[in-house]
Amino acid sequence: MNKKNYKKGSMVLFALVFSGIFIMIFYSLAGFIFVQNKLSFSKENRGVAMQISEAGLDYYKWFLSHYPEDFQDGTGVAGPYEHEYLDPEGGAIGKFSLDIGGNTSCGEVYSVDIESTGWTYKNPDSKRVVYGKYARPSVAEYSYIINSDVWAGADRNIKGRYHSNGGIRMDGVNQSTVSSSVSEWTCTSSFGCSPATTVDGVFGSGPGFVLWEFPVVPIDFNNITLDLVNMKNIAQTIGVYLAPSGYEGYHIVLKNDRSFDVYEVTGTISIKSYSTEDGWGHDRYIISHENFVSNYALPVDCGLVFAEDRVWLDGVVSGKVTVASANLIDANQDTDIILSGNITYTTTDGTDGLTAVAEHSVLIPLNSPDDMYLSGIFIAQTGWFGRNYYRISDLPLTYQTYAKRNLLEMTGTIVSNGRVGTSWNCSGVYCSGYALRNNFYDRKQAINPPPLTPFSDGEYRFIEWREGE
Repeated sequence: MNKKNYKKGSMVLFALVFSGIFIMIFYSLAGFIFVQNKLSFSKENRGVAMQISEAGLDYYKWFLSHYPEDFQDGTGVAGPYEHEYLDPEGGAIGKFSLDIGGNTSCGEVYSVDIESTGWTYKNPDSKRVVYGKYARPSVAEYSYIINSDVWAGADRNIKGRYHSNGGIRMDGVNQSTVSSSVSEWTCTSSFGCSPATTVDGVFGSGPGFVLWEFPVVPIDFNNITLDLVNMKNIAQTIGVYLAPSGYEGYHIVLKNDRSFDVYEVTGTISIKSYSTEDGWGHDRYIISHENFVSNYALPVDCGLVFAEDRVWLDGVVSGKVTVASANLIDANQDTDIILSGNITYTTTDGTDGLTAVAEHSVLIPLNSPDDMYLSGIFIAQTGWFGRNYYRISDLPLTYQTYAKRNLLEMTGTIVSNGRVGTSWNCSGVYCSGYALRNNFYDRKQAINPPPLTPFSDGEYRFIEWREGE
């Protein structure tokens, strides 16, 4: 082979090598562009599918605002229910499919579960799912709702929204919003102001002042006040109804097997005390004698107990339970619930919950535990939530150590028409009630409350939203 032919062969070889490399690069680049284009197309379709599925939630929100009791999309038959999605510029581009489930307790709907699956016609195999729970928010969104002026002392540690339709003196620690419906109010000696002074809707020495809001729209207590007649009718039909005891009331002990023991309270002890509602008097909140009546199992579909009498309440809650105390036979009597001991939940995963509704007040007696733990939603419809003032010198010797208690820890919500109070100061010095008080808001009850728990707002809204799988 001569040198000239050798050079030609080398040039051809180099040309073939570089051509091969160029072709490989070209096809690799083309493949990369194709994959990226396909990925971009897939992402675009998934994004559009998500928008379509969210449109499904918005559609059924609109539908329920017009037909609040219809969970079958107007068809009268079981779902799922498909709807075409129209783009104003491009016409029909996909569909969403809805699965609707109404959650009922004691025969009444308290929330609606909506699962919406969306997809495009261009890529029907790429589907997106979103889930929403649609409901009126319950009072359990708050740690406190009060319909009166109130003073939260320096010993208070409040984790959750705190609202009053009156003025608030906040000297405690708040870790969420504190809201008042008034722009200003008159703080008197009863709230630690001497002489009486006009102050802001929320004022005090609490460190969480950046979360204070006033004035805000009042919470309508007419929405919170439950229809006790309706509750009684439901209890007589599918719940548990306790007729007037003929004595001083009932002692209900909740048990961790979704049952409760009932005792007739036949004797109580008179104790001198003071309340902001009634002044000085004698209360009869300590049980001296009681007779066992029966053990009752709570119905699975309606954990409602209605007692036409005063109720002493304590124990361990299993499942979702509502206990109501009201005398609808005698219009001159408004009954109370006495929290005679600790009330706790069997589990902490949200499957257990208690709502205790008193026609008048929800009260803690003199002989309450030194460290008291209360879980639940406690509603004093026309009275107040609290513990009376007990002056040590007025008490029988055996009860004098009960005037001052150590710790009150509450998980849940307190709704009180009147001023709340579980600790008392005498001339600025703690002298009765609980020295330390912690309040924890319970989010799990806010989205899945016990039966017939009242609403803080009459408007339905999405209280939970999440993307499905």
